[in-house]
Amino acid sequence: MENPRHWHEALSLCKRRNEPFVLATVLSAAGSTPRNTDAKMVITRDQQFDTIGGGRLEFKTVHMARERIAAGTEGPSVEKFALGSQLGQCCGGQVSVLLEGFPGCPFRIGLFGAGHVAKALTKILAELPCQVEWVDSRLEQFPDNLPDNILPRPARDPVSWVPRLSAGTHMVVMTHDHDLDFELVHAGLQRQEMGSIGVIGSGTKARRFRRRLHDIGMEDALRDRLTCPIGLPEVPGKQPMEVAVSIAGQLIAWSHADDPRAGWRGLDKTTLKEGIG
Repeated sequence: MENPRHWHEALSLCKRRNEPFVLATVLSAAGSTPRNTDAKMVITRDQQFDTIGGGRLEFKTVHMARERIAAGTEGPSVEKFALGSQLGQCCGGQVSVLLEGFPGCPFRIGLFGAGHVAKALTKILAELPCQVEWVDSRLEQFPDNLPDNILPRPARDPVSWVPRLSAGTHMVVMTHDHDLDFELVHAGLQRQEMGSIGVIGSGTKARRFRRRLHDIGMEDALRDRLTCPIGLPEVPGKQPMEVAVSIAGQLIAWSHADDPRAGWRGLDKTTLKEGIG
């Protein structure tokens, strides 16, 4: 996987991945400071690229940036740091850091399982403006040289990845193990901020899952958020690519339903009215 050294390379990679990130820039520096103005770094949820000087300054900046990413905060803010009195650094100067949040693509998918259908589905999703976190316990199942917006997430326990998915993510479950599918569904349904939760399978599998969820005390309103089988019923076929096309179609429909401006073409009414006076 590509691993940029410099902030501008990382910024380009995040854009290609449709990944949310924060660009941190040293806006001003007075006294003794580890870096001069214009030093930059890129921070994502799991990685950081380049440096604004290290130490407590960088640690605090990364922490604040990841809080912004988790909250979905966009736009700029300026944070001021007294390196000596506030952060305990021996430099002793003062630094202002500009944090600019970029939300990435709102169409996010958590794909669990790396079998034939999942592999076919990623080929379609690679061509769409989305970000896919692809989770499986079997590292060898992930193909080499994946597209930038398909992020492999090898996990010994795939269920542990569910709490890490961003709010609004569409979960798609198709692992090699029905019991694991159920555990993933159960974990996903408990996160009411998820975009949707879909499972590959039959009507029989759906009934069994809903019965098990009822037996462990899950409320009807939560159980009703489960879509099983996932996919457009008007797209028939059982070949992996046929099933993948059906699932991709439903995901695309859901993503447009999530967009409050999906029905608009061009400028919205308010902007147009302001523009023509």
